[in-house]
Amino acid sequence: MLDDKLRVGVYGGTFAPVHNGHVDSAVAFMRQMKLDYLYIIPTCLPPHKEVDFADSPEERLRMCELAFSGIDGVIVSDMEIRRGGKSYTYDTLRELSGEDKKLFLLCGTDMVLTFDRWYRFEDILGMCYPAYVRREKDKILEGRIIAKITEYYNKYGVMFRRILTEPIEISSTDIRLAIKEGRDISGMVPPLVAQYIKERGLYV
Repeated sequence: MLDDKLRVGVYGGTFAPVHNGHVDSAVAFMRQMKLDYLYIIPTCLPPHKEVDFADSPEERLRMCELAFSGIDGVIVSDMEIRRGGKSYTYDTLRELSGEDKKLFLLCGTDMVLTFDRWYRFEDILGMCYPAYVRREKDKILEGRIIAKITEYYNKYGVMFRRILTEPIEISSTDIRLAIKEGRDISGMVPPLVAQYIKERGLYV
């Protein structure tokens, strides 16, 4: 009998701001995991990093809406912003889970390497199929990633699937710095996001 459960992706992050690397990763995730739809979920307060406060959660949400507009199957959700406080992936997956769904979670390189320090990470591994994407070309890091996902498999019986895509070496930190220095960011973020950042005077 064929599995008729919906394949639902979850891609969370600070997105301060969302950029072309995020969009490219999301599209590859959808295609390679054969997702029915994908939630893009900006955090309210990220538990694992310092927040710049040069923007607001609502502005980060709006930039995600602009970046992913027109991409079929993407749902930009404010669930973590509405929840308030620190945004824990465990709480988000619990809210999204259901008997009719299979959840797939997309992580970046830094998230894979620190996954075992997340809040209730063992529960998370039991709630979803984790995947990761690389947005950098550092070959030395490749060995660390393979060692870590092997460790997760040996300890917890869960394999992180790799999403294959040509790395786009952009970070939100680089974009914020470029804006502060008055450099052009048009090749780093979707056009509507660049326009929004300029109109709102963000990150200057």
